[in-house]
Amino acid sequence: MRAKSPFLSPQHIPPVFQVPPALHVPSPSPLGDNALTPFPCSYRDIPGFYVVIPAGGAGTRLWPLSREEHPKFLLDLTLKGRSLIQATWDRLLPLSSPSRTTVVAGPGHVKSIRDQLPDLHPDNLFCEPGPKDSMAAIGLAAAVLQKRDPAAIIGSFAADHMISGDDAFLSAVAEAVEVAKKDYLVTIGIAPSHPSTGFGYIRLGDKLGMKEAPNARLVSSFKEKPDARTAAAYIGTGNYRWNAGMFVTKANVLLNLLNDYKPDLCAGLLKIAEAWDDEIQRQAVFEKVWPGLEKIPIDNAVAEPAAAEGKVAVVPATFGAFIAIYDIMRY
Repeated sequence: MRAKSPFLSPQHIPPVFQVPPALHVPSPSPLGDNALTPFPCSYRDIPGFYVVIPAGGAGTRLWPLSREEHPKFLLDLTLKGRSLIQATWDRLLPLSSPSRTTVVAGPGHVKSIRDQLPDLHPDNLFCEPGPKDSMAAIGLAAAVLQKRDPAAIIGSFAADHMISGDDAFLSAVAEAVEVAKKDYLVTIGIAPSHPSTGFGYIRLGDKLGMKEAPNARLVSSFKEKPDARTAAAYIGTGNYRWNAGMFVTKANVLLNLLNDYKPDLCAGLLKIAEAWDDEIQRQAVFEKVWPGLEKIPIDNAVAEPAAAEGKVAVVPATFGAFIAIYDIMRY
């Protein structure tokens, strides 16, 4: 029996924070070019696929329900008896396994994560000394996992996503893995249900024409979080998807891109990974290297410049998702 989240019971959640029961998925473009081809939903383990769950956050967005020591991802916001990070774990486990699922978190959240995820292997909980944004967190996991398995394909999925439609989600991830095998950095584009100002947007480019991944396309460009009028214009074209920061790629491809665009950051993460298996040496390297690492999101560090060079692909998907609580409240 799954353990319930100890941090919040249903009676403690005001109605305004409850997640809508279903999400509207917009119809394809009138041109019909964006219709999706069914991709077999895989509930089997994907060999060589490693899940990375960055679990950060200051606990301010849902204050006072969420606090710094108990941020949003540790709360049961869906009223299903599982916190958001537990739901993320449950959702991805069919494609991976506890031995290939890692969590990257700060020292203040380690104990709570261990309590909530008892099947998480101790060696797969990566503790970063301080927040450096998503590139350092995901890059650290990529560097360590590449050291363990040079052929590793990693998928990064935030701990605080709320997903509607697990079958469609798993199909999109499985398809993204196929694209990643061709040395692309792959993101998953979520069909927008409303003109959200809480997500960035992905502009769909040309189809890749891959038999193994019939829906995959190049990313034409990434757009920053827009105002409401711009977001509505994006949706009206049918050529945009929400960017929820889900990335799938070979670990060595991500590190090569990082070396191209942010060589100092890449070098620092590789130095930490090299010392990872020796706890004393790891701590010494952390103290020397981590404070000087650039704080930057993965989108700005590698996804945007790589997309401009045709190295980023997107798998458009039909599942629904929420990532920002203020979007739930606003719409």
